[in-house]
Parts: sequence; structure tokens; C-alpha cells
Amino acid sequence: MTNSLTPVQAFRASLLHCVSDPGENDAGAVDYLEDGIMLVANGRIEKIGSAEDLLPTLPSEVPIHDYRGKLIVPGFIDTHVHYPQTDMIASYGSQLLEWLNTYTFPTEAKFADEHYAADTAEFFVNELLRNGTTSALVLGTVHTQSVDAIFNAARGHDMRLIAGKVLMDRNCPENLRDTPESAYTDSKALIERWHGQDRLQYAITPRFAPTSSELQLQRAGQLAAEHPDTFIHTHVAENTKEVEWVAELFPQCRSYLDVYDRYGLLRDRSVLAHCIHLDSQDRKRLAASGAAMAFCPTSNLFLGSGLFDLSAAQSVGARVGLGTDVGAGTSFSMLQTLSEAYKVSQMAGQSLSPYRALYLATLGSAKALYIDDHVGNFAINKEADFVVLDWDSTPLMKRRINAAQSLEEKLFALFMLGDDRAISKTYIRGECAHSRDLS
Repeated sequence: MTNSLTPVQAFRASLLHCVSDPGENDAGAVDYLEDGIMLVANGRIEKIGSAEDLLPTLPSEVPIHDYRGKLIVPGFIDTHVHYPQTDMIASYGSQLLEWLNTYTFPTEAKFADEHYAADTAEFFVNELLRNGTTSALVLGTVHTQSVDAIFNAARGHDMRLIAGKVLMDRNCPENLRDTPESAYTDSKALIERWHGQDRLQYAITPRFAPTSSELQLQRAGQLAAEHPDTFIHTHVAENTKEVEWVAELFPQCRSYLDVYDRYGLLRDRSVLAHCIHLDSQDRKRLAASGAAMAFCPTSNLFLGSGLFDLSAAQSVGARVGLGTDVGAGTSFSMLQTLSEAYKVSQMAGQSLSPYRALYLATLGSAKALYIDDHVGNFAINKEADFVVLDWDSTPLMKRRINAAQSLEEKLFALFMLGDDRAISKTYIRGECAHSRDLS
């Protein structure tokens, strides 16, 4: 963890961030400076403005990081990712339920070994930073040591990270089961140990309704009521067979979403991944509760789960963030994830503008996680988590950007062609946490 933050420093580059949701046409929702200065003091944003206006006002002792020719945007925020699945990314697919049994559960069993957990967590956090992701909502495994490992790794890099122990007491291998009582007591101890420490927060994490008994869901709801400032993190309506299975397991519930609602797990700071096979009543209820949807396009395409309806989510005012969902998701790169999000929208007969894509990966995801008072854009006094993007990261990217006629066109090309190579540097609270030149 960073022990001391630089008192005052300046960053010079093109600066781009969202001040609100651009929708599909509102260019006024983004703020762009072609030659800008961002002044950072003790890890927080103190001022942004044009270089012409701010340079003459800077004391001579203030260091200036000169990134002219590059683009600085807020750090990317991943609203749904499984760190224990790092080593099984790109496993030859089947659909969701078969994939869990074939790949996920055997891999997660390895996290009984705390050294394996620690090694994976450190690699995972470095991979996030290498891809420009500065905040994330992360699932552990059923093992408490998996949560200790990811929080220790994140704290070592001063990251803003939310994580939790998975709860499963049925329909999974015996060596990955807890009980309603152990799920409650272990989670409560983890909350007391980690929630609110440094930049870390806790998420109560039932894997999904089929792997938790009614009693375990009741205990999870009790835990949520006792700790209202914690998060709730789970999956809903990802796959049609999964939806049918939930209907068999919970015949008293109107829908899959209603299962969580009945047990007190649908509220603000609840994040539900996928949300593909929801009806209009579910979407309205989810939005009204203050919960958020995590849109995971690479995972949904990889497992053949379906197409997320972004327009329907927007029409009911639901909070929506972007998730890589590694390891069903096929890349840690939020740039690659945005590329697939655009294609999913196209397949659904919708559109995703470049500015709204940027919003989804930054301020929109911050709002989905209720951390937009800390991060997500360059508002004054927010934490200085940001990414330096290189327009010339590959020969094709450089050629395409040189041919672009507008910022919007350049940004779209960046999202379509970009990957980890486009991340020149990643900064956490104004301190360099990753440099492509040194990796």
C-alpha cells in the first residue's frame, strides 16, 4: 500500500470524463480538454483546466507529468468479476450449468490452499491494473482465506475494491459447501475484519439462488439487515435453463428476481450480474429497489446466454455497470468488454455511443456500486484514480486514429481496437500503479 501520497503534482494530456449519463446523443454530458492539466494533491483531484490557463499559476516546484499526445480518462470500474477463475479463463465452453460443474467448481476447490489463493489474488490485481481497472466488485470462493487473500492484495496496491465470500450450501460439490450458520458467522467475521478498512468494502455473496437453501438466503438477508452499508453481490437470470431451475426450486416466488426480494437481498448496493431474462415487472422492481445490473457482454456471448437489453434497463432508470465476468468473460480489458457491449447492442437492434460506452466503464459503474462520491470522473476532491491511454499503441490503432475526423470517432476506434497495449499507465490516488514501459 502507498504509505505517502505526493503533496501536489500536475498531469498534462488530453483529459476526458463524463459529468453525467450521455445517453445516445448528449455530448454535453462529457467534458474534454484537448490540452489539459489535472492537478492532484495528496491523492485527490484539486483542479482541472486548460494548460494555457493553469500552467502559469503552478509553483515552480510542482512536478508536471507530461503525457501530451495521450488521453487521460478515469480509471475503469469492473462491477462483476471472479478472481478465483483467473486460471480457467478461455476454457472450452459449454453453457452455464455444465460449465460450472466442468471448470468452475474444480478450480475453486484449490482455494482451500491459502498460498494458492494469495498467489492468484496478487496476479489478478496486477492484471486489473495492467488493463486500467482501478476499482472492482469481486467474488471469492466459499473459503474465507480467498477473501483475506484478495483484500490483502488490493490493500497492497491501495485499490478501491469490494469483495466477499461465496455462500453455497446445496447443489454444488461437498468440498465447496458451507451451511446457513457458517455462511452467516464467517461472513460476519469478514465484515468486521475488512469492511471499511482503507479503500475496501464487503459484499454479502450468495453465488446464485440454486446453490443456497431458503434458510441460507434468510441468514444472508439477516446479515444484510444488520450491516446495511455492505454490498450484496450475486447472479440472476443469466441462462434460460437456470431460470427454469430456479422456478422449480422456489415455486412460491413470482420470478428469479423475486427470490432475492423475498429474502431481503434486493436494495441499494445490491449488484446482480447478467439480468438477461427479466421481464418488465422485474426490471421496474430492480430499479425501484436501488439495486444495479452488471452488464457482462463477453461472458454472455461466450456461454451463449443471451443479449442484455440495455435500452430496457435505461427505460426504467436502472443503475447499470459493466463487468468483465472473468473467467466466463474472455478478457480483463474493459476496452475489449466495451467492444463486445457495442456488438451486443447492435444484435439487439440498439446502439451504444462512444460517450455512453465511456460512461458505462467509469461513472456509470461507479454509480452502480454507489462509489461515485469517491471515483468515476474528475470532479474536484475525488480520488485520483485514472488511466493514461495511448492512441498509438499498435500500428493499426495509430493509422486508424490518424484518419479519424472527430474525438467521438477516435474514441470509438479505441474501444473497437484497444486492449491492454493501449494502457500506457494506471494511477491509483495519483501514484503510478502500472506502467507499460516497465512491465
